[in-house]
Amino acid sequence: MDKKQRKQLRFSAIYLVVALLGMWLFQALIFQPLLLEAQEVPYSVFRHDVAAGYVKEVTLGQERIFFTLYEMGDPAAPADLPPQRAGTTYNTVAVPDEQLTQDLLAAGVTFRAEPPDSGLLTDLLGWFIPVLPFALVWYYFYRRLGRGGANILSVGKSRAKEITGEMTGITFADIGGLDEVAVELKEIIAFLKSPERFTRLGAKLPKGVLLVGPPGTGKTLLAKATAGEAGVPFFSISGSDFVEMFVGVGAARVRDLFDQAKKKAPCIVFIDEIDAIGQSRATVGVLHTNDEREQTLNQLLTEMDGFAPNQSVVIMAATNRPEVLDPALLRPGRFDRQIQVPLPTEKGRRQILGIHTRNVPLAEDVNLDRIAQITSGFSGADLANIVNEAALLASRRDATQVTMADFDLAIERVVAGLQRSLPLKDEVKRRVAYHESGHALVAALLPGADTVHKVSIIPTAKGALGYTLQVPEEDQYLVGESELKQRMAVLMGGRAAELLIFGEASTGAANDLQRVTDMARRMVTEFGMTEALGPVRYLADAGMGYLGQHAALRPELSPETETLIDREIRRLVEEAQQKALDLLRAHESALHQIAAALQEREVITGEEVLRIVAEHQRQPA
Repeated sequence: MDKKQRKQLRFSAIYLVVALLGMWLFQALIFQPLLLEAQEVPYSVFRHDVAAGYVKEVTLGQERIFFTLYEMGDPAAPADLPPQRAGTTYNTVAVPDEQLTQDLLAAGVTFRAEPPDSGLLTDLLGWFIPVLPFALVWYYFYRRLGRGGANILSVGKSRAKEITGEMTGITFADIGGLDEVAVELKEIIAFLKSPERFTRLGAKLPKGVLLVGPPGTGKTLLAKATAGEAGVPFFSISGSDFVEMFVGVGAARVRDLFDQAKKKAPCIVFIDEIDAIGQSRATVGVLHTNDEREQTLNQLLTEMDGFAPNQSVVIMAATNRPEVLDPALLRPGRFDRQIQVPLPTEKGRRQILGIHTRNVPLAEDVNLDRIAQITSGFSGADLANIVNEAALLASRRDATQVTMADFDLAIERVVAGLQRSLPLKDEVKRRVAYHESGHALVAALLPGADTVHKVSIIPTAKGALGYTLQVPEEDQYLVGESELKQRMAVLMGGRAAELLIFGEASTGAANDLQRVTDMARRMVTEFGMTEALGPVRYLADAGMGYLGQHAALRPELSPETETLIDREIRRLVEEAQQKALDLLRAHESALHQIAAALQEREVITGEEVLRIVAEHQRQPA
């Protein structure tokens, strides 16, 4: 809730309190006194009427006495009762009178005592408590549905924010590593600015552009840059802003959004995280449907390409879950273009680093090309985080410039986590040293394995007691079977070293086993890299997945096939472990030397590992 909305809510609450207080004051100070003043009589008249037998009922209060005379024709009424006063109720001021009760009893008058006055606070609570539930309901609708509106009728209004380039402050010059994607978006901007350039050849404006890719690759940033350069109105909204607990609200907001957009056409509407409303609709027989989300999606489909024309309104959307989107949403005519926003290449990473280090004072030893080379697989958000972490590390040292050592530590922090000062027993430290030495030595001995950058036995915040950091020399887009088996052997190097030196494995290899098993499973079920099962894919089609999901096996597989898959996975893992054991046995002296260096200094570089391996290989057999 922004400042304006809080101010509106504050004024509304004050108005409600003032209204309640005003009602009470009117009743207590104006209406009731007027009522009492019209029927008030002196106390002496009351005593006379009691003595004469005119009074039928009396209510005794602390400040007032109310009494009612008999009606004409009442058998108990005295004969001399004045007809003009019969049946009238009067009130008088209560005065101390100890004889009054006996006189009322003697006259046969029915009387009762009024409860004591509770005061102003109790009266206020008596007014406020019955109204409190209605005030809470009003407050809920104001906060939950109105979102700054003064009444509940604004629930169906769109929450999209209209922005311009000046508000984003971002252009395509602020984005690196996405040149091909930027070209696609710049073409749409050119179409909006100069439509006659395209329409003269019969071209039509694309209705929708879907940006898909892993988290952190810059999908939302591209949308901001488009807003910064489009020169047309730009509406931004999240997919979750449509969905509410009441059915029909999301569809109403979609209609209102497109009504606003059509009035400002040509314009661009950006829906971030569209998978919140664009998931595939339930089919017949499927339980647990979501009527609100499906109605919202149906309305979105109609607005994008329904019976009514929708011209000069471009829909941009972003998601990292394209596999769950409804097919009707992805077809041409709705999202004409699906633009893949991939992880940046080495050249792209260099551009991104250059953008994020514009305002960072770098030392002479900082090599952005080297940083781009060793950060293969990092997203743009990861690189921005590395630059920020390096600057923070330099600030802690009160340095005036960020050095290459700061970037190295920042990369390690992103990959392995924050280092912890966890006290380890000497035996545990020795086991961890041999475990990490096994990884590093196998990686150094296998040709084609990623280069060892650093080996550490300092515990990290991610739960590891040590780590071996490897960096590829270049981006890899295709991996062969032999290289996958080498990677598996490197992963099993730590467990193999423990088996070789201590005669047993430990829990420290749990993460290694998980990774090597996943790799073996994909080799068997996805890549067809086993003779026993042949070149067949055994996984169900899960579409594009960017969140690390694992596809399940096809449901029609026989139990025998599943058993064979498990057997082949185990075989590949055991072969990787045996390969690592053979290498470590053949170079056991190098393993001891690396482990000793780690126990002494806790951290060694990849160059030192290679030097130890080279010295060992030069020694005579």
